[in-house]
Amino acid sequence: MFNDSIHWEARVLPAGPPRLLGWNVPAEELVHIPEHWLVFPEPNPSLHYILALLYILFTFIALLGNGLVIWIFCAAKSLRTPSNMFVVNLAICDFAMMMKTPIFIYNSFNTGFALGNLACQIFATIGSLSGIGAAVTNAAIAYDRYSTIARPLDGKLSRGQVILFVGLIWVYVLPWVLMPAMGVWGRYVPEGFLTSCSFDYLTDTAETRYFVLTLFIFSYCVPMSLIVYYYSQIVSHVVNHEKALREQAKKMNVESLRSNANQNAQSAEIRIAKAAITICFLFVAAWTPYAVLAMIGAFGNKALLTPGVTMIPACFCKSVACIDPYVYAISHPKYRLELQKRLPWLELQEKPIVSDSTSTTTETVNAPPPASS
Repeated sequence: MFNDSIHWEARVLPAGPPRLLGWNVPAEELVHIPEHWLVFPEPNPSLHYILALLYILFTFIALLGNGLVIWIFCAAKSLRTPSNMFVVNLAICDFAMMMKTPIFIYNSFNTGFALGNLACQIFATIGSLSGIGAAVTNAAIAYDRYSTIARPLDGKLSRGQVILFVGLIWVYVLPWVLMPAMGVWGRYVPEGFLTSCSFDYLTDTAETRYFVLTLFIFSYCVPMSLIVYYYSQIVSHVVNHEKALREQAKKMNVESLRSNANQNAQSAEIRIAKAAITICFLFVAAWTPYAVLAMIGAFGNKALLTPGVTMIPACFCKSVACIDPYVYAISHPKYRLELQKRLPWLELQEKPIVSDSTSTTTETVNAPPPASS
């Protein structure tokens, strides 16, 4: 059943506890390891070290960036709006995602399953909580932006409504996180180089396949569909609004209906379209590889899932958690202003925002931008 090059007998090694030769796995932990991974040769230690260093970089960038977002958005009165509560919730998800990386880094420097099953369960639980939480929060942000742009007079959510939304987000997320952790449905197991853990998508049972399919639908397809739908509606609404403004300006023989229009700036429709496309792309880049990997593991050719291949989607997710806070910095002028005020040594040189009450679209552009997981 397994590759003959792997030695399966557990022996007492002089330097430590019993381990399974061929993989750096304590013999007593073997029961937690899916057999799929052990048919492959043990990864070169240098790959473990490279990933550990990469995760150290990810952790520093993401914790710094998301920490600043949480701090600034909570401390600045101008940013404590109902809509920005979603942004803070997303930043908390991204921040939490990186809080589990010390487990991975320690395992990587020890080239294996060094911290055992308890750390594995903690790692996977935090990962599921932050990952699914970020996906559903993005869907809520997409709805909030769509509601605000499509119905600028009465579409903005109140603080109470947003608090209710945030509560519902976590009510939706928690069952998918807790069921595998408690062994009710599914389970968390090591994957790839056995230095990280996720839900089991490899065990060849009907229960595992049903769990993976259900999780795929409710934790990936549903948020993805909502995000794509609402952002496409935003683009459509803004394009139609811009078209109507241009036609009206043409009838009135004026160049623009906007006051203080900057002819050198990009049009609002282009900026909104780019923001929407960026958000959708980041979400797809972060979670589609992992979703595809899980579906292959449950329903496809498992031989395609080598330890090295399965480490790639995890890196995508971590990299997007690093990018998110800097997307805010690029696209949110009020955030940059507050950052400049509190950290003047950054020398952002942000100019005060010039309000323009005559343009709904301009107000929309100056609103907090959509965010991604």
